[in-house]
Amino acid sequence: MSVGILAHNVGPQPFAQLAAKVASYRFNYVQLALSKAITDVDCSLGKLSPGLANAIGEAFDKQGVGIPVLGCYMDLIELDDTKWRHNVDRFKEHLRYARQFGASIVATETGVPVIQDQDRNWRRLRSAVEEMAEEAEKFGIMVGMEVASSHIVGTAGDLAQLIDEVPSSNIGVVMDPCNLMTQDNYERQHEIMQEAFHLLGHRVVSAHSKDIKLDSDGKLQTVSSGQGILNYPMFIELLNQYKPLSYVTLENAQEPYTSDARDFVLKQRG
Repeated sequence: MSVGILAHNVGPQPFAQLAAKVASYRFNYVQLALSKAITDVDCSLGKLSPGLANAIGEAFDKQGVGIPVLGCYMDLIELDDTKWRHNVDRFKEHLRYARQFGASIVATETGVPVIQDQDRNWRRLRSAVEEMAEEAEKFGIMVGMEVASSHIVGTAGDLAQLIDEVPSSNIGVVMDPCNLMTQDNYERQHEIMQEAFHLLGHRVVSAHSKDIKLDSDGKLQTVSSGQGILNYPMFIELLNQYKPLSYVTLENAQEPYTSDARDFVLKQRG
């Protein structure tokens, strides 16, 4: 198990400075969301190139930091056709240049419905993922799909269905147990995690690490790893059972919790 961090958690900045900052926290890899993390280069749609990707990858490599995962979190059920096309094309562009960054995975969630029309939203999603999977197959990159409870793919069962409908070997899973938890089900977290790994464990390509706890009003919130009530021993045991030596990427790990979250997760390796 290798522990990294979402690059923008250490603060958006020029990419060479970002690489040095990540290294200063003793992380050996990042999940890099270009639009969230890098301030000195325009990485918008149409601007990526082998030279740009190599320059960023080399800056991180000089600091001993890998970029195995690019984050490209797009709304895949956007109703406006022009915006939907932009989102899908941006993701596909990340797939084309991922190798030049040193990445083998491009990760995304799916989108929060704005209309209550499940069939229409699902068709929109499936069309996007079919295009993404086709592009991923051309370049030998994994599409990392992530469940998020408020999104159209909000449960492990939803993602299992999507994978069944788009049966590409290049679709993988970014496992985030906290994204599976809601106000209504968090007390069954053990059951929820077991079900998720049962359905999706064979497809996991990386994992995200944060925590959950109740605020003063009894509302569920996400916090830094080790600051909440998630059963981490169970999470790591399941991850090691299904996908040993996985990438585990910290979320919600901004200062002053960055070092504590890293050390907490590293201790879970046993």
